[in-house]
Amino acid sequence: MKYLALSDLHGDYSKVEALQQCAGEVDAVLITGDITNFGPAGKALEFINMFDVPVLAVPGNCDPVDILEVLDDSKAINLHKSCHTIGDVNFMGLGGSNATPFDTPFELTDKDIEQSLEKLLDECSGIRNVLISHAPPYGYSDELPVGHVGSQAIAKFVNSFALVVCGHIHEARGITKAGNTIVVNPGEASKGYGALITMNDDVSVELIEV
Repeated sequence: MKYLALSDLHGDYSKVEALQQCAGEVDAVLITGDITNFGPAGKALEFINMFDVPVLAVPGNCDPVDILEVLDDSKAINLHKSCHTIGDVNFMGLGGSNATPFDTPFELTDKDIEQSLEKLLDECSGIRNVLISHAPPYGYSDELPVGHVGSQAIAKFVNSFALVVCGHIHEARGITKAGNTIVVNPGEASKGYGALITMNDDVSVELIEV
């Protein structure tokens, strides 16, 4: 199975068509949030309707909370605090982010993140688990000049997943490993960045740019 992972569009979809062409045929698209730039929530439909394959999406901290209703009413699969199985892979999702200094629209407490992941893993865990999260786990794909800013709560569960696809920290685009877990931040799709993920017997990730 092959997936296109995109993050941090911030309302600019000008590179999406080129990213699709670069990716070629994929089985689904994984969206890790900041689909809009502080809204309006309905703008997300413009983006979602650009795809002819299944779209699994979570919101980001810069998306308004009512984007959840837009996702629910769209052809996308709203993964926030939910799960969806494709083949032998259980995709679990967590939108928003841990607290930031900027009081952005969609932030969660560490307690909420921890309880949500515990519930997802209890109810949905399978052969291979993949987390689609806007926020990265602390210590992986989350570094700024001030240090690591990812979620401590997500870090507690990182090794429960074969793969974590995240975004949020634009400067931390790349692929890191937490034990046997691959953590990928595709980078800002608004700037033409993305990632191709292939999941067969193994997981392989390729960063792409247009």
